[in-house]
Amino acid sequence: MNVKIFTTGGTIDKVYFDAQSDYKVGEPQIVEILRMANVVVDYEVEPILRKDSLELTDADRAVIVERVRREPCRRILITHGTDTMTRTAETLRDVPGKVIVLVGSLTPARFKHTDAEFNIGFALAAVEAMPEGVYIAMNGRIFKSGSVQKNRQKNRFEPIAERKDT
Repeated sequence: MNVKIFTTGGTIDKVYFDAQSDYKVGEPQIVEILRMANVVVDYEVEPILRKDSLELTDADRAVIVERVRREPCRRILITHGTDTMTRTAETLRDVPGKVIVLVGSLTPARFKHTDAEFNIGFALAAVEAMPEGVYIAMNGRIFKSGSVQKNRQKNRFEPIAERKDT
């Protein structure tokens, strides 16, 4: 296997529940996205969690780190909610010998207009091309862990040094 994909939930996997008029984290959407894109990279998908990232605890992050640490595959892609993605990336920085890329979307994968498909394709390329380390792949850019933040006003990820509150 060339790439191990762990899913943790987040907006990318959200589905609409009519009876509740609410969105809940559903099944991992990456499986269908990769199938529809006819991706031929040798990969395996394993769900770890099904949570909105705002609900992730330090214990959840410890589970993610331990699962990544134990995984024999060197290239790891993690789908994750965007609100706390940078925090989880920071907890993974001490995992040696791996290329770890976190990716998510700002709109659910099931929406007609979503960034999920682009972000996943971009992240898959990043996990194959980047050297050892922890990265976030969002908005067409690859960010080294610790150097990126989510700009909620502009609804995008950007380098910390670039952030302006305008």
